Amino acid sequence: MANNNISIIDMQLVEALLIASDVPLTPERLKECIDDGHRVDLAETVEELNERYKVNQHAFYIMPVGKGFQIVTVNKYENVVRNYINRNVRARLTYAALETLAVIAYKQPISKPEIERVRGVNCSAVLSTLLERELITVSGRSDAPGRPLLYVTTEEFLRYFGLATPADLPRTRELDELFSHGESQPQTLEELREEQEQGQGQGQDQEKEQG
Repeated sequence: MANNNISIIDMQLVEALLIASDVPLTPERLKECIDDGHRVDLAETVEELNERYKVNQHAFYIMPVGKGFQIVTVNKYENVVRNYINRNVRARLTYAALETLAVIAYKQPISKPEIERVRGVNCSAVLSTLLERELITVSGRSDAPGRPLLYVTTEEFLRYFGLATPADLPRTRELDELFSHGESQPQTLEELREEQEQGQGQGQDQEKEQG
């Protein structure tokens, strides 16, 4: 349902900022970019934009990431986008880094000795890499002997993996179901074409029945 309280100008303004920014757009960032006295409800504007994208079957939408919003492509076009840029962004992280990051994400706050007990290997180099990439940060010290540093994930971690909050991390049971049923897997270009042709064929059949 259209929100008549949101002007076209406000939607265009928010959309332009979302497209131009490589980080999530927050209410604070938005406020800094507009004239004093001009108010824009970011959440409501995003909701209205997403409704329009859905109705017009766009290949992108706006999703909450951390404390803000970011414009992203629909998951089923991931293979097409990946082929275009000829690289997989997530592949930049090694398996060891991803494994360590997963341990931190699910066990945070967690210390280096605890991470190493889970993984069974030394994690010094991997932790340094994750800190440099700002995917994790130090949140304090443990009460354990030696008071080792405690690590937690960051806003950059949420942005990197397209999450709104750490609570959005999939549960183990959900992961098992996801991989067993193959849900949310990006589609190939051939599959997308077949899906489109099937949809068109069904639409024509329905028209014949109605006629």
